[in-house]
Amino acid sequence: MRAHIVIFLVILTGSLSAQSIQNRIVHNDPSTYRDLTSVHAGAGSMGFTELIGRKELSSNFLYLHTGTIAGKSGIGHHFHHDIEEMYVLLSGEAEFTINGRTSKIEAPAIVPCKMGDSHAIYNATDQPVQWLNFAVSTVKGRGGAFDLGDDRVGATLDPIPVFVSGKLDKALLKTERSPITGKGVSHRRILNPTVFTTDWNSVDHLTIPKGTKTNPYQLEGMEAVYYVINGSGTVTVDGKSGTFGKDDAFFGRVGEHITFNNTGNEEVELLAIEISASKKWNIKRPLKEPKAMVLEMDFVVEKKNAQAFEEMYYSIYVPAMIVQDGYLSSKLLRLYSPDEAKEIQAEPTTYNYQILISFETEQKRRNWVASDQHQIAWPAATALAKEFKWRGYFVMGDDEQ
Repeated sequence: MRAHIVIFLVILTGSLSAQSIQNRIVHNDPSTYRDLTSVHAGAGSMGFTELIGRKELSSNFLYLHTGTIAGKSGIGHHFHHDIEEMYVLLSGEAEFTINGRTSKIEAPAIVPCKMGDSHAIYNATDQPVQWLNFAVSTVKGRGGAFDLGDDRVGATLDPIPVFVSGKLDKALLKTERSPITGKGVSHRRILNPTVFTTDWNSVDHLTIPKGTKTNPYQLEGMEAVYYVINGSGTVTVDGKSGTFGKDDAFFGRVGEHITFNNTGNEEVELLAIEISASKKWNIKRPLKEPKAMVLEMDFVVEKKNAQAFEEMYYSIYVPAMIVQDGYLSSKLLRLYSPDEAKEIQAEPTTYNYQILISFETEQKRRNWVASDQHQIAWPAATALAKEFKWRGYFVMGDDEQ
């Protein structure tokens, strides 16, 4: 089994490494748009295509759609129960509705549609508008919608939007605290993780001056989808490069190192969407100091004592530890059967049980060892074992929820 896993990983890694970064870069070409009508029971017609789909990334990113909404046309009022979207208006103006309230939004701008919020777009002008739509789902690949049969034509407008929106205004960009660094790089985080319910992490707007090559940055626990609003250059992903231009889209995967190089004649302007591998997992940067300790104790327990050993853990060992200052958690592990161990090519061992205990500090674990409760629990465990040993570890990282 281990050999099969290694071969699979080698094949997978080789496939990803061999994949040209240029193949990730897709151009937003209006000539490829399909004509659609009555989208979510909306008025008129629109052009539509998908630039990046649900299969491209390992996170719950669902799609990047794009197109044009013709004059006097729109996307009808509807809900999504499993996804969050964000519409980007690249040109023109449109009337956006969120939860039944409508306001005029002028490009360039973004409007997030949080999960469970009803939303719609209507282009009341005679000129087409260009749009993008990013989406992240709660479950990988799951979409779905519920239409309200309302095209929002002639809706009453609020002069000031009563929903979240953001302007893609370069005057608001700053050089401080940009995740992408380089001489003259400017950045603004328009939306942060608290806005979203899904694994959607953030929405960033940034510019890279002519002639600037950014410092490599790593997508730590994240994937990212980029859209080039303006400019041209190269993007390098783990040493492999591709060229991009205005209205191109591309993506980066978890752990990859990304570098941008503005090789064109004008400023590069990017929209960056980051998606967490999973918000529910507490994934942090490497620690400088241990956050806890773990003692790993191995036991050889004969079959006749196995049930009693497992019952002892719950009836004696755990109750004795949970009253100790600094106690965090423990686990009782039973070794795989010989057939299962052989199947996964496990290292041979005579130790068939393991208890893991975790305390805030090593000193607090030692206090537990000196306690009256330990004088009861430890003999109860060792009396049921033929042999035992232990080792201690400092906890320098975990993914506990």
